[in-house]
Amino acid sequence: MERKGCDSAMWGRHFRHCALWGRRLVMVCLLVISASTAVAGSPKLSRDLIAKTNSGLVNVIVQYNQVPTAAHHQLVFSRGGTLRRELGRFKGGAYRMPVSELEDLASEPSVVYISPDRPIHGTSTGAPAAVLDYHIATINAPAAWAQGLDGSGIGVAVIDSGVANVPDLTTANVVYSQDFTGSGSAVDQYGHGTHVAGIIAGNGAMSTGSRFSYTFSGIASNANIINLRVLDVNGTGTDSEVIAAIQTAIRLQGTYHIRVMNLSVGRPIFESYAADPLCQAVEQAWESGIVVVIAVGNDGRDNAAGTNGYGTVTAPGNDPYVITVGAINTEGTAVRTDDVIATYSSKGPSLLDQVVKPDIVAPGNLIDSLYFASATLNQENPGYEVPLSLYVNNGPTSPSPYYYAMSGTSMATPMVSGATALLLQKNPNLTPDQVKATLMRTAFKDLVQTSTITDPTTGQTFNEQADIFTVGAGELDIQAALENTTLAPATPGSAMSPQAAVDANGNVVLQENGKSVLGSNSALWGNTIVWGTSALQDASGSSGESVLSGTDALVADSVLWGTSTDEADSVLWGTSVLWGTSVLWGTASPVADPPSASRR
Repeated sequence: MERKGCDSAMWGRHFRHCALWGRRLVMVCLLVISASTAVAGSPKLSRDLIAKTNSGLVNVIVQYNQVPTAAHHQLVFSRGGTLRRELGRFKGGAYRMPVSELEDLASEPSVVYISPDRPIHGTSTGAPAAVLDYHIATINAPAAWAQGLDGSGIGVAVIDSGVANVPDLTTANVVYSQDFTGSGSAVDQYGHGTHVAGIIAGNGAMSTGSRFSYTFSGIASNANIINLRVLDVNGTGTDSEVIAAIQTAIRLQGTYHIRVMNLSVGRPIFESYAADPLCQAVEQAWESGIVVVIAVGNDGRDNAAGTNGYGTVTAPGNDPYVITVGAINTEGTAVRTDDVIATYSSKGPSLLDQVVKPDIVAPGNLIDSLYFASATLNQENPGYEVPLSLYVNNGPTSPSPYYYAMSGTSMATPMVSGATALLLQKNPNLTPDQVKATLMRTAFKDLVQTSTITDPTTGQTFNEQADIFTVGAGELDIQAALENTTLAPATPGSAMSPQAAVDANGNVVLQENGKSVLGSNSALWGNTIVWGTSALQDASGSSGESVLSGTDALVADSVLWGTSTDEADSVLWGTSVLWGTSVLWGTASPVADPPSASRR
């Protein structure tokens, strides 16, 4: 059977080359198109709005062709709607309006796209059996500290569940706070944002001194945290709250020298990044000069689509401008050569657009950072507190009141944000694209190629491999990034993540995304800058052929696709190669990965 693509005029250039996924996922893509085109409705309405048949009210985000004025709001008011939230300089607003009026509103020339104000959540989970994670040594943070770099003068906007008043994060760290949940307080109640902020800028105050055998310090301990709370006590928020927080960060950029934005939050992809309001908001921040760092998601164990977790990137991490981060399991050691991809870390490419994600990975498994006892996460997951004996000399086994272990891409993301603060402190003239290219170019690539992990609770076995859709350009290396002297072009979009495609011969190739240099055979994804000629090895362990076979293509005999274009022989899709029919896949929420059962 000939492999076919699923191009559609409906999506234009943003929904092409679904053949990349192999025949199984092509069928899924075709079903999605059929379902979408079979439903009557304006192309300016998202599919999930078209599907609504009730006559009630719905919360929506309406995108216009310009920043909305009173006249644009009147278009909604005249149709029985109300304004819920203005979104600053974002080309849109958040409204509540009758479902029955959506199509009529979409017919207005100034309306570009209408989507629900969707829920969004943090991308982390609890992590029992806390151990020292050694992530600081793994990513070479001490090399930056030895140069006197600590993030001083760099503002990092943390868009999350807020930041609590804990000793390791004082007013010297948190310089601004604002709530977007409607609760009236920006103080963390869920626990997620405090943990994230601690990874970025925790000062280690409660684990520093002769009494302690280990200090829990943030990557950039003197960076300024701009606390923008968008997640409630249960860890949920909405698109409009996140967009409003992004707009606030842009507005406060000059006041607090905001150069970095951390988004350890996400939700499923419903449309192309070119239409998704979250993606458009992060692009606006990127173009304003803020490096946006986003979690790839925790759905790598999800085999609901029959893809072994591939294609599970969440929004807005699917946007090609931003830096999207996956999670690595350090195996509890300070060396990187035993690091393996965490089973729960979402895998690319992105749905609809086929953007190659994640861009980079960082430690995210069993990460120790800050917490407070009344946090919802702690109440729901007792026992994840770090025992005092882990870091106090001759300390008891009772739980620490300050430190807590969590896993997820939410924990990996702030490591890249902290590294970015260090990089910008050393070279303030770097643009977001130059930062992204630098981090990818210098990422550590000699990772374990394949690993087998069995969940001790469920008995499920997960076979993983390091490829561009799981580890991106490799693992964060702060020392190498600081030593880099080869810069990408400074213009916004010059380091957009490439798109994956299938050529006429059935070969999987990478193609440049717009004006990006990523994807060409002489730039960041070529064989001379990012991957090198002996980068990620093939399945046999030979160093002669990297995942990117040749200069810029993943051909049929690459590590990802096996030795034949035939589905039965493919590494990804086959029934007898890497994945096998005996491998069990689940859709349960991710938990901490145990040490690998085997590594090859």
